[in-house]
Amino acid sequence: MNSTKGRNVVVVGTQWGDEGKGKLVDWLTESAQGVVRFQGGHNAGHTLVINGVKTALNLIPSGIMRPGIKCYIGNGVVLSTEQLFKEIDRLEAIGVEVRSRLRVSEACPLILPFHAALDAARETGRETAGSERIGTTGKGIGPAYEDKIARRALRVQDLKHPERFAEKLRVLLDLHNHILTTYLNAPAIDFDTVYASAMHDAEKLKPMMADVSRELNDAHQAGANLLFEGAQGTLLDIDHGTYPYVTSSNCVAGNAAAGSGVGPGMLHYILGITKAYCTRVGGGPFPTELDWEKPGTPGYHMSTVGAEKGVVTGRSRRCGWFDAALLKRSAQVNGLTGLCITKLDVLDGLEELLLCTGYELDGAHTDILPMGADDISRCKPVYERLEGWTQSTVGVTRYEDLPPAARLYLQRIEHVTGVPVAIISTSPDRDHTIMMQHPFLPS
Repeated sequence: MNSTKGRNVVVVGTQWGDEGKGKLVDWLTESAQGVVRFQGGHNAGHTLVINGVKTALNLIPSGIMRPGIKCYIGNGVVLSTEQLFKEIDRLEAIGVEVRSRLRVSEACPLILPFHAALDAARETGRETAGSERIGTTGKGIGPAYEDKIARRALRVQDLKHPERFAEKLRVLLDLHNHILTTYLNAPAIDFDTVYASAMHDAEKLKPMMADVSRELNDAHQAGANLLFEGAQGTLLDIDHGTYPYVTSSNCVAGNAAAGSGVGPGMLHYILGITKAYCTRVGGGPFPTELDWEKPGTPGYHMSTVGAEKGVVTGRSRRCGWFDAALLKRSAQVNGLTGLCITKLDVLDGLEELLLCTGYELDGAHTDILPMGADDISRCKPVYERLEGWTQSTVGVTRYEDLPPAARLYLQRIEHVTGVPVAIISTSPDRDHTIMMQHPFLPS
């Protein structure tokens, strides 16, 4: 690699999202000059705690909390301009400069009000029909990606051409209003309201529109370090997750290239973020799930000590033991270079820990998570028992200061998954972090 070029790191979730990616992106941004979102939309929820102050981000890259850092929204993101400006207003209210540092790809598909209406009506329809809800956030993410794949989406660049935008909008709205009113028994969406709102936001967005692909490649050639921030988690990936209980985009590391317009050779280090236990929000199979609502149980401990509530929806997260067989699948499809273990401190005080190393599936043993919800729902976890610890790990910043049992737990995760632990997070605060191998430094 030419020494004058930058080094780039991809941060991805390895479970079902909510692994603590926001904190790590914010922390690693100290070594970067640019942070890039490459998929998802405002269904992401990244919480950062800086000097005890909590900030929740949904759409804008977490690097925005570091002054002077360029932030990019790549073409793989579906964009709600309404939500973008709400988030900008919240950040500006606490003194964060956003508009001069944020670049938005002109190729981003737009999320419009009828997408959210479709999303909500479909979930209601599933429930009415007696089917299990997928557990979407209701933000319109899936319907927006459907329009993209069907090659009928309105994109950010269309906002620069009012007549073209209006023509495409009429065609698209006719289709979706027909579905809303005829099939989903929901009210129609008004054209004039949608158009006026879009044109209002267009004027504010124009200064931030950019050829993000070109800007990222130019920055790399100039020596900038770039950090690619994934949303959701590997097991919510549309291809590799617990299908159909998944999101509508590719959450895996390889999509950092396609979702931002850089070549795969520019992705130098893949950091997988994983909690020291497992959680998931919404429907779908969860092999190691515990009774997390029953006081006095390990699952309840994880839920309460870990404050397991969804950032976007406020729903309680289901909790369970660490699943190393699941992580093996994530390591395989992402090509993980190293792991970051978050929320280790949540396990403080548990006398015994269980570590899932594989499953029994239809009478046979497998050491890796199967593909798709149908097979995963029949998996019975095979556990290894490990000693817990009573000492507090909150705020520990040196590996040797961790309790011996905590170090053994981390070593078993490394051994079973085959991926080295590079970083350990011991609280939500950006400074409570143990660095074993810095992703921006060649090993």
